[in-house]
Amino acid sequence: MAKITIDFVSDVACPWCAVGLGGLLEAMRRLEGTAEVALHFRPFELNPDMPAGGQNTIERLMAKYGYDRERVQANRKVISERAAAVGMPMRMDDDNRSFNTFDAHRLIHWAGLQGQAQQIALKKSLLQTYHYLNHDTSDADVLAQAASDAGLDEAAAREVLASGRYADEVRAEEEEWRKLGITSVPSVIINGQYLVSGGQPPEAFEQALRQVAQEG
Repeated sequence: MAKITIDFVSDVACPWCAVGLGGLLEAMRRLEGTAEVALHFRPFELNPDMPAGGQNTIERLMAKYGYDRERVQANRKVISERAAAVGMPMRMDDDNRSFNTFDAHRLIHWAGLQGQAQQIALKKSLLQTYHYLNHDTSDADVLAQAASDAGLDEAAAREVLASGRYADEVRAEEEEWRKLGITSVPSVIINGQYLVSGGQPPEAFEQALRQVAQEG
C-alpha cells in the first residue's frame, strides 16, 4: 500500500480551509485500502494582529479587498454552500466576527502530538467553533470547550493554554512555511513535492492522491 504524507497549511479563521479540509477528508476516505495517508496540520495566521474581541468580518473583508458589502455577502454565500456540500456547515451572519487564532494553533499542535485522529477531531471542532458558532478562538474557555467536544482532555487543554506551551513551535513552523513560499491558505503539500492550493472539491484531491499513490 502506498504511503502518502500531507501537510495541510491552514488557519482556523479561513473558511476556504474548511472547504478544503472537507474535500480532502472525503478524498482520503475514497482512497482507503489504496493508500495510507499521514495528515499533519500546519499553522498559518491570516490575522496575526487581530485585537482582543475581534472585528466584524464583513467590515474587515470590505476594508481588506476594497469590495462593497453586497459583493462580500455574495462571496460568503458561495463559500457557505461549498462548505455545506462537504459536511462543514457555516453560518454567514452579518454580525459574524473574526478572531485571533494563535492559541488555537497551539492546541492543534498539542493534539497532533497525541495522534492523527485527535488532531483531525480538534481541527474540525475548532472550525465549527469559529465558522458555525462564531465563538472567540482567542478565549481559553472557548478553546477548552472545543477540545472537550473533540474528545480530548479539557483539563490538559486548559493547562496547555495557560502555560503558553508550544508558542515557540507554532511560530517556528509559521516562519518555515513562509520561507518555503506559502503565502495563502489552504496550501496542501503532498509528500513534500506537490502543492494543491485552495478549497478544492473531493475529486481534485482524489485525483492528486491517486496520482501520487501510483507514482509511489
